[in-house]
Amino acid sequence: MSLDNTLWFLSIVANAAVIALLIYRRVWKSLPLFCVYCAWDLLSTAGAFAIFRFFPASYLTAYLTEMIIDSALVFGVLIELAWSVFRPLRSSLPRGFLVMVAGLVVAIGAAIWPFAVIPGFSYLPPEWHLLMRLQQTVSILQVLFFLAFVGCGQLLSIGWRDRELQVATGLGFFSLVSLGVAMLHTHLTGWSLYAHLNQVVVASYVCSMFYWVYSFEQKEAARREFTPQMQNLLLAVAGAARSTRVGLTDSIAAKSNKSREL
Repeated sequence: MSLDNTLWFLSIVANAAVIALLIYRRVWKSLPLFCVYCAWDLLSTAGAFAIFRFFPASYLTAYLTEMIIDSALVFGVLIELAWSVFRPLRSSLPRGFLVMVAGLVVAIGAAIWPFAVIPGFSYLPPEWHLLMRLQQTVSILQVLFFLAFVGCGQLLSIGWRDRELQVATGLGFFSLVSLGVAMLHTHLTGWSLYAHLNQVVVASYVCSMFYWVYSFEQKEAARREFTPQMQNLLLAVAGAARSTRVGLTDSIAAKSNKSREL
């Protein structure tokens, strides 16, 4: 069995083990989108292996489709992780706070988009260039989430035994390796080195899966409450956002009434 096939096989086995542990540990209750992402990842990996082996002419189309769906799911998972961090304080937050969290994640992604360009890929067709930029944007976003969770762990009351940080670590590690390999690809001229670097990416994916297997095999630690200072800060932010939304709604309603009077 070649190294490529071995890595592919290991990724499928590890992914299946992750899904089994997600169900066993009931993680699907708190992180349903992440469970959907893992299930999709298992199906797409197994499907890509079968297509590459038996229908190589269709592999490019399948890869493009998989890239779009995968990026959309990862965006959803990051929003879910950000929202899950506020679990201890959810009952005190307004209903629109989830929309604000989602908007913040999308805004960060939009800010990354202009810089998610890999030199040397300008020769690609427009649709490929667009998809590669989307993939790099999502990868950078995952790395930033990991760094933010680690750096603000004390403020967010999360540690290495919390599912949010465990998920962010696996995503961040794989994305960091993928970004490094993408940059190295622009300086390579030989196909052999290019293929070896792709094996590094798959190996990092397998490592992330086995890290999740190790993490989810253990019971999650009881979630700590936010400090009073952090609670006051989050409630103040939520209140300010709610006041802004109400003010905008009232302003729009007033303009609408004025237009009707005229």
